[in-house]
Formats: sequence, C-alpha cells, structure tokens
Amino acid sequence: MACKARKAHKAHKDRLDKLLVDRGLVESRTRAQALIMAGHVRVNGIRALKAGTQISPDCVLEVESGQRWASRGAFKLLRAFELFPLDVAGRAVLDLGASTGGFTDVLLDKGARKVYAVDVGYGQLLWRLASDPRVVVLDRTNARNLTPAHLDETPERAVCDASFISLKLLLPVLDALLPEDARAVVLIKPQFEAGRERLGRRGVVRDPEVHVEILEELLAFIGEHTGFCVSGLSWSPIRGPEGNVEFLCFLTRPDADTDADKKTSEPSEPRAVVVAAHAALAP
Repeated sequence: MACKARKAHKAHKDRLDKLLVDRGLVESRTRAQALIMAGHVRVNGIRALKAGTQISPDCVLEVESGQRWASRGAFKLLRAFELFPLDVAGRAVLDLGASTGGFTDVLLDKGARKVYAVDVGYGQLLWRLASDPRVVVLDRTNARNLTPAHLDETPERAVCDASFISLKLLLPVLDALLPEDARAVVLIKPQFEAGRERLGRRGVVRDPEVHVEILEELLAFIGEHTGFCVSGLSWSPIRGPEGNVEFLCFLTRPDADTDADKKTSEPSEPRAVVVAAHAALAP
C-alpha cells in the first residue's frame, strides 16, 4: 500500500495513523486507527486497512468519514468568516500554507472563484481539491519567494495558516502581492513567533503574558513594515496539534471601509483577546 519513493535514495516513511494526525486530518492516533479499520482512509486513491502501514510523505491521504471539511483547520477559517467581512465570493484568493486544504475547502464553499493553494510541501492537498478546476496548486513553493510571476492574476483576498515560519517573513510578501482593496486573514501561531527563549515544553507557549507580548509585537510590525492595518483580532476556536492557543488577525488597507459590514463587536485589543481566548479554551 505504501507508495513508491520518488527519489533515488530510500525515502523516510511513517505509520499511516501518525501521518493522518501530523497532517491535521484527524485529532488523534486512536481516531485515525478507527477510521482506517472502518475503511474510511485512502492512500493515493486506494483504500488502506492497516494503521501501521509505512507510508511515504509524498502520498496523498484522504479521509472519507462523512467529515464535511478537508481538515480540522477549516474550523479556524469558518470562525474568521463569522467574525470578519472577508468577502471572497467571486474573487481570486491566495491560500498560504494550504497543506491538506482545510482553508481552501472553506474558501470554495464561500464562493471563491479561484484559489491559489501554496505550500512548500508536495502532494498534501486532498485530491478532490487538487482536481477542482477552481484550484491552482502551487506545491513545492516557498511562500517567502512568491512573486506575481507565479500567479496568472492578482488575488484580491488572502488567508494564511503557515507553520515553522514567522509571519514577519510572510506579511511583506502578502503586502507586495495584494491590491489596494485587499483583505486577508492570517493565523498567528505564537509557537513560531516566540523564539526559543519563550517556548515551553514540546514547543507550546502557555504563558498568557507571552501571548500578549507576541500579539503586540506583531501588530506593531504590521503597522511599521507593511501597508496593512489590523481591522480585527480574535482567537482560533481550536488549539494547535500540541495544544497551542492560536489567534486570527483580519487585515485591510488603511483606507478600506469595512465598518459598515463589520460582523463582530468582540474586543480586539491584544490583552483582552488573550484573556478571552484562555477563558474560552480552558480545559
């Protein structure tokens, strides 16, 4: 069942149940094993029946369990649509850190005309999304190096759920690519903004004060080094894989008028957002 390596040397492989969790398709190994045994998991389009099957990281994984979305990450963007007037219907949208397609899935559902699914990895996007004519797959593409030459039109909207990189490296790229009427939602992941000295065990940022510091630093960076302004700030309704609290940031251009269709009256000051997040996501 394991797919063939695509390089001459022996490729590293992982257990199927572990890969399902690592890619955010399921929340636990136990859940992954149950779905595999029930015949709800496909590897490169072929049904897999053993959780311990060694799988190449290049394989395409799909979960057919009646789940509505490509991954649990979809619930982060759904929350953003509840809070902010992102308004993607009929527009081209840039999705940085597309991975298995949680955000791309939601964007299509919300009426996006085209989605550029950008990811440094390869073959992670679910097949039903990768084969959708509205999706332009930009695998093996480092978002830091993205230029207009990669795109056949200028996207009006953008979303970002990137890992292992600071938004301080990606926001200037978005700033250069998006037009004057742009709107964007970026997921702030404190574990990739904190620096080694502020990380806890297993790479988790637990201290609310560190969360406040990170949000204040990032908002200051946006104001000083990009052409965006922060028009909304909230928290993600689900934690990251290791338990990190994450935050949703809505960006517009300074002259944009989004007050008329603003959806939320929730607090957007960093400390208030952090307090509310820890209260809402408490075990």
